[in-house]
Amino acid sequence: MSSFIGKFNHTLDLKGRFNLPAKLRRAVSTEADEKFRIIRGFDSCLFIYPHDEWKKYEEKLRSLSTNKERNRRFLRMIAQYASEDQLDKQGRITIPMELLQLAKIKREVLILGVFDHIQLWDPKVYDEVMSRSDESYEELAEDIMFDE
Repeated sequence: MSSFIGKFNHTLDLKGRFNLPAKLRRAVSTEADEKFRIIRGFDSCLFIYPHDEWKKYEEKLRSLSTNKERNRRFLRMIAQYASEDQLDKQGRITIPMELLQLAKIKREVLILGVFDHIQLWDPKVYDEVMSRSDESYEELAEDIMFDE
């Protein structure tokens, strides 16, 4: 099982590649075989799943009933931009230009480890999204984590 935490700032090269930080590379499980699935995330970011974690996510997607129009639409929205890549010898992942445009990522990229996946953000977009709410860390934790 892969598990990622931490926040890192990097720069994309001209081919849309970024170096996966060593701390995150070490967190990739051997079952992932250094392969990643890149999909459109939420709030204008990208999600990068190592192959082992992607399989779990894909199972959930496959369980959606295609008899429902909303499910079909959602599945198409994920599949049309999904991409796969493998770490190269320098520890880089290539992000397709179409996905970079969706996430408004130009040159600077914020890399965020979020347990089972990695998120890629334009740093300014990330700051905007994180400042949308006045709820503190403690308020969120109380509401989400603890049922007392």
